[in-house]
Amino acid sequence: MNFPTDLKYSKTHEWVKDLGSGLFEIGISDFAQKELGDIVYVNLPQVGDELKAGTSCGEAESVKTVSDIISPLNGTVKETNEAVVTAPDSVNKTPYASWLIRAEGSVEEGLLSAEEYEKLIK
Repeated sequence: MNFPTDLKYSKTHEWVKDLGSGLFEIGISDFAQKELGDIVYVNLPQVGDELKAGTSCGEAESVKTVSDIISPLNGTVKETNEAVVTAPDSVNKTPYASWLIRAEGSVEEGLLSAEEYEKLIK
């Protein structure tokens, strides 16, 4: 499995990339997409929606199940990845290039490094 070291990870299997100036990308980890199986639909928040760390901000639906996407930060949605909405299987193919949400805010305490996340899922 792949764990890019420039990302932080939540215990609920979301990744966070710091873009600078208080802007972050959020996606689901390689581990999460493998556990879900073939993703067929994603439901994302709207631009302007408020995110609260630890609460659901969307859903990823696979042929197996529906899983909540849990916000790893407090903030405001600035952009959603429409390419993922129209081609949700891109999350399976390239989970770290297929970001779901760009948000402005502050990252929740307790996010894990790549090494810590790898230990968590083993």
